This record gives sequence, C-alpha cells and structure tokens, in this order.
Amino acid sequence: MFKKILIANRGEIAIRIIRACKEMNIKTVAVYSKADELSLHVKFADEAICIGEGPPLKSYLNIPRIIAAGEISNADAIHPGYGFLAESGKFSAICKENGFSFIGPDSDIIESMGDKINARNIAKETNIPIIRGSDNAIGSVNELIEISNQIGYPVLLKAAAGGGGKGMRIVESASDLEQSFSIVKSEADKAFSNSEIYVEKFIKNARHIEIQIVGDKFGNYIHLGERECSIQRSNQKLIEESPSSFLDDSLRKTLGEKAINLAKAVKYVGLGTIEFLVDDNKNYYFIEMNTRIQVEHTVTEMVTMLDLVKEQIRLYYGGELRIKQDMVSMKGHAIECRINAEDPFNNFNPSPGKIETLHFPGGIGIRIDSHIYAGYEIPPFYDSMIGKLIVHASNRDKAIIRMRRAIKETIIEGPNTTLPLLEKIFLNNDFINGNFNIHFLDKFLQQDGSKKLLDKVAELKENIKGE
Repeated sequence: MFKKILIANRGEIAIRIIRACKEMNIKTVAVYSKADELSLHVKFADEAICIGEGPPLKSYLNIPRIIAAGEISNADAIHPGYGFLAESGKFSAICKENGFSFIGPDSDIIESMGDKINARNIAKETNIPIIRGSDNAIGSVNELIEISNQIGYPVLLKAAAGGGGKGMRIVESASDLEQSFSIVKSEADKAFSNSEIYVEKFIKNARHIEIQIVGDKFGNYIHLGERECSIQRSNQKLIEESPSSFLDDSLRKTLGEKAINLAKAVKYVGLGTIEFLVDDNKNYYFIEMNTRIQVEHTVTEMVTMLDLVKEQIRLYYGGELRIKQDMVSMKGHAIECRINAEDPFNNFNPSPGKIETLHFPGGIGIRIDSHIYAGYEIPPFYDSMIGKLIVHASNRDKAIIRMRRAIKETIIEGPNTTLPLLEKIFLNNDFINGNFNIHFLDKFLQQDGSKKLLDKVAELKENIKGE
C-alpha cells in the first residue's frame, strides 16, 4: 500500500482524503496557497507545504510546484481530488513521469473521455443512445446553422472540453446562432484553453441521472446505483439524491449495465461516473463521463456503506475489486445539499469573508463534510462551496424531514449562503413529490416572492447609503 500521499487540492475534499488515509495508516501531505494557510486541511495533514499565492494558477494549478512538493516530501502518490487538476491528462502523465502514482486514470483515458465529442462517439459505438447532434467540432456558423436546422430547435451549444457547467448555451432559434457561436467558443477558450464546440438537440424537461462505476486493473467492474442530480443552477448541481425517485427498477438496471459497458470499452480503472439525461418518457441519453471522484460521492456512500475514497486508493495501488455486483445493496435514501458562500437571491453572487458564527447539526443520519470553522476567512479565489450537508433515512420522505431539521440547525453567520434557498426548496410540494427536472430551480426562483422582496430590500439599503 502507498506510504505517503500528497493531496493536490484544498477544502473539504482534501480533508475527506486525509480522513480515508488516516484510517488506512497512510501519511498525508497537504499543499496550500498563502490564502489557505489557516485552512483545516493544512492542520489535519501530517505535513504541509506552501505552493504559492492565492490565485489557482499560482498554486493549485501550478504543476511544477506540486511535483516539487511531492519530491520534497517523498510522497509516493498524488491524489488530485476533484476540480483543479483532477481531469488533466497532462498532470496525470507528469506525475507518472516523475515517479508518482496518480490516483486517477491514465492520461489517455482522461483526454479521451474529457473530450465530450469523442466520448459521445465512444458511447455511440458501445450502443448507448446519444442526443442527436454533431459528430465533430463545429467549424463555422454555416455548419452550425445546417446541423441545427436538421435536429430542430432549441439546441444546446457545448464546449468539447467542458465541465462544471461552463461553456454551455441554449439557443431557441436560428437568429441567435451566430452570436451564441462566438460567445460559447470564447467561453470555452477562456475556461479550457480549447475553443472547440459542438451542438446537440436540447432535451426539455430532462432529469440528470449519473451512475457510479468502479473498475480494477483486472477487468472487473461494478456499478453502485444512481444519483439524482437534477436540482442545479447554471448547470451546476445543488442537491443530489440516491436513489432517484423517478427511475423504475428496469431502467435502473439498464443504466447500470450501459455504464459498465462504457467503462469496459475504455478499460477504465478506479472511480468514475457515467452521466445521462432521462426525458419524461424515460428515454435515456449519454451526456458525459467524469474521470474522478465526484462531489456527491457521499450519497452513494450513505446508501451502500462503502468508503469510496478508500476503494479508490486501493484500486490505484493495484488492488482487485473485493465486491461483486450481486453483493451491492442499497439501503434507505440519502440526500446531499451543497452549501455555497453565495447570495442565492442576488444572482448567486459569491460572498467571501469571515465566518463570525458557526454551528453544524448533529444526530442520527446526519453527516457534514466541510473545512470551515468560526473565524475562518473564506478566500475569494476558489469555488464558493464551503461544505456539504448529507442526511440518510429509511426512505425519501423521512430523509426530507431530516434534511429540513439539519438545515434549520445549521448556523453560518457572516457571509451569505445558499441555506435560505435550500430551506425553501425542502418545503416545496413539487420537490417533495419528486415532480422536478433540470429546470426546477430557474422556475422556483421566478415564482418565489422572496426574490422580489429581497431585491427591494437591497434597493432600499442602497438608497439609504446614497443619502
């Protein structure tokens, strides 16, 4: 087994990996930016090395400094977590070139499945339905117009190297194509240093369902059920559940089998997720594969009672899967809420700053994954997620009730957070009854009178300041 793992990440995922390593008797090395000097992952790791200034390009995305930290600390493996360099084929290759085991796929798999166009084509070859669209990158506006007219509006423009909800735009009519083409290419270039985009038919009223797959180096594969990820804003997930109340057993079985077939086709090793859109008629379509551990892995852990980070580490050390598909059992229902330092009623504007007061909930079936504490200063440089609140209960109704209590017990004073929005969602009848899709949050915010009220309060405050 690995003796020492360097964690090339920060925040709650760094702490999550440290916890798994401690229980496996593996030493850990934290890397941190100057902005994260007082972060808990620095305190909890066995060693900590500063790798630069606050902005990610000067620290968590600085490959030479991370490799140097690995050499200085004599780490034998590097875990990238999620985000930052987790899906960088270049980083995977450089780690191995410098003698480190990369706790993630080989660079060729990362690059192959990270290219959304290529991934679509692999899925198609594996007899997995894909959404109608372009088979290759769109080279011109005229080509985009021709394909869009063929598949029908609305269409969705997407960055070929996209992720995290970036580089995506819905286009309702041909008159908007030229402008949207330029905007999405520009966004893709800025976010991923790759301006290639493609187009596909936009599926209305779809559910976002993902399947957790696990594979080893010996050709063994299992899936760990699905996660319902339809409550999202700007294509980024806010609430995740397992299992989905929308799927029936037949479709659940089919999606699991299709996910494993795709993993086998690319000889995938480790943890990964195959993501699908499922329409009202329960037609399903492959959309992408994530070649890393997911933020929402926690809900799968809660219903399977498996430690996915430990399994991930064992698999990349060369271990064989110890679990067969018929050994996987899903018990109860789990829900995760992402707590973001944002103002949900003011266009989700980031809200960095000092946490004055903090109280997390407790009790049976409640889990907190977070790196914050009272007095912690949220830096302005990183993703706004400051914690995850996860509950587990015997069924969905009881999980919703437990989550309501947990949200009420969570007190974070100082920055704005998404907690008030989450509280409202868990009281919404459509959400409670499972009547939602990927557009739920947009409609919810438009219908919710509190948004107008808060906008009015903000306007009054500005007027008072002006006086």
